[in-house]
Amino acid sequence: MDEDAVFDRLRTVEDPELGDDIVSLGLVNDVSIEDETVAVDLALGAPYSPTETALAGTVRDALEAEGWMVDLSASIPDRLSSEEQVLPNVKNVIAVASGKGGVGKSTVAVNLAAGLSQLGARVGLFDADIYGPNVPRMVDADEPPRATEDETLVPPEKYGIKLMSMAFLVGEGDPVIWRGPMVHKIITQLTEDVEWGHLDYLIVDLPPGTGDTQLTMLQTMPVTGAVIVTTPQDVALDDARKGLEMFAEHDTVVLGIAENMSTFVCPDCGSEHDIFGSGGGEEFADVHELPFLGSIPLDPAVRAGGDGGKPTVLEDGETGDAFKTITENVANNTGIVHRRAVSQQRPPEPAHSDH
Repeated sequence: MDEDAVFDRLRTVEDPELGDDIVSLGLVNDVSIEDETVAVDLALGAPYSPTETALAGTVRDALEAEGWMVDLSASIPDRLSSEEQVLPNVKNVIAVASGKGGVGKSTVAVNLAAGLSQLGARVGLFDADIYGPNVPRMVDADEPPRATEDETLVPPEKYGIKLMSMAFLVGEGDPVIWRGPMVHKIITQLTEDVEWGHLDYLIVDLPPGTGDTQLTMLQTMPVTGAVIVTTPQDVALDDARKGLEMFAEHDTVVLGIAENMSTFVCPDCGSEHDIFGSGGGEEFADVHELPFLGSIPLDPAVRAGGDGGKPTVLEDGETGDAFKTITENVANNTGIVHRRAVSQQRPPEPAHSDH
């Protein structure tokens, strides 16, 4: 057994989404051999993504088929020094946005965070909707963050999610009237002065629209990608388009479109009603050549879960499954973003190779 033999086996493993083998794509960071064990470090950046978990499993199977012991690890090379990074211990920052209010953006953010945590990931949820923070209610979290001697904040946890929200810092019912510079300051403090620890995903619930908070987040945080939430009707889709343009201006990848409040199934008669129209989110994704993450039914259980503080993704049933599908698609698309970036930066292979 030597490195050439290992690389030959790794060339038999194809990335299902990028359409080439993992060696040619530059997704093998390092190979080392010690005794009878092959250690391989793969350029995978979306922990607990079903696609990347399956890809790692294929790599393991390919190597073990040769009778080798296998030790797999995964990492994405940092392009910035730790001093330059805003959140050096956070692997992925996922912004959840909508062009208008009332489309269930916070509901999607909460269920996405809970869904990723349920998969096994280390997750933080940052409620950046400073004018109307309601995430704590949606996860039934009333414990405020704890301040340390160094004047940093230790976020409380619920459902395995580390939480930070303006709701913890202002009195209940207090109006929040701030201008741009103040917004910038508080957003910076709520990210940099919080002891998030090591996270696989930090979900950021942005306020609706395209104002100061969104611009501050995109300018100061290393956003991996964004999820745009809409409902099927034309008015919501028009506003979603504005959000799309905002992310394009800041070169932020859109991981996909999530359609909320789609078909309503009558609990009494079982008939279906398209109260807000049908298929608008999927059509919007198709027109803009973006991934469609999935549809969430208009289900009273979602409202009850939000008010009662238990995310629907943790429940069995059609609506819980819809949130699980969106969660998995977000994780998978996050992985594609990283792997594509790595493959685009790989050095060209030599014209003549011994392999």
